Amino acid sequence: MDTSQAAEPRHLLLADSVVAGYVKGIDILQGCHLEVKPGEIVGIIGPNGAGKSTLLKAVFGLVPIRRGVVMFRDLDVTGRPAHELVSLGIGYVPQRSNVFASLTVEENLRMGLYLDPQRWNERFDYVTEQFTMLGERRRQRAGSLSGGERQVVAMARALMMDPEVLLLDEPSAGLSPAMQDEVFDHITQVNEEGISVLMVEQNARRCLEIVTHGYVLDQGSNAYEGTGRALLGDPKVTEMYLGTLAT
Repeated sequence: MDTSQAAEPRHLLLADSVVAGYVKGIDILQGCHLEVKPGEIVGIIGPNGAGKSTLLKAVFGLVPIRRGVVMFRDLDVTGRPAHELVSLGIGYVPQRSNVFASLTVEENLRMGLYLDPQRWNERFDYVTEQFTMLGERRRQRAGSLSGGERQVVAMARALMMDPEVLLLDEPSAGLSPAMQDEVFDHITQVNEEGISVLMVEQNARRCLEIVTHGYVLDQGSNAYEGTGRALLGDPKVTEMYLGTLAT
């Protein structure tokens, strides 16, 4: 048996038994677990205050983790600063203030490549091929764009470093139903390019329609998990969560 090469880890991104919170002594997350395999779209849903965004931020090093571990492939990245995670191949798009409003679209994209600026031409060509609007609006200030267009700029900026996994915090928040559909289409498109996605989303039903696997958080803990289709078809999930979340 050839053991010259280590086996590929079964996960791309793993958070295990994560206990975390913003304020010392107050734990919002109570031992959460999630796993993203290569090529998956994974969704995190749950009621307001469940800890969804906190979990995403903890994975990305923005919230202190008191217990538990975050692994990227076979590397322990628990508590590493965000810029290190970006350089390793993890992209992140926050829910609010996710573009530099006073900068142009092109300047926003350049900010996404500050760790590797020599790749500008290659990466700009890639994102403008994926999202033609970016090339057409490259000289326009990001603050003058619609909410959906700003979300595309934010996603594209995170894609400039060619990540293996993209973390999205409430990508459809505040958007019209038509713009929400467009953003979900962009997420599927990004995934089809080979990039895994981990997303927190209030539009639970629409989220579960596109994800490979989903996690339901409640009061800082895992309540349910399964494929998107299985969760959509689970009467308990439908009764307890989908009826109370945006559809």
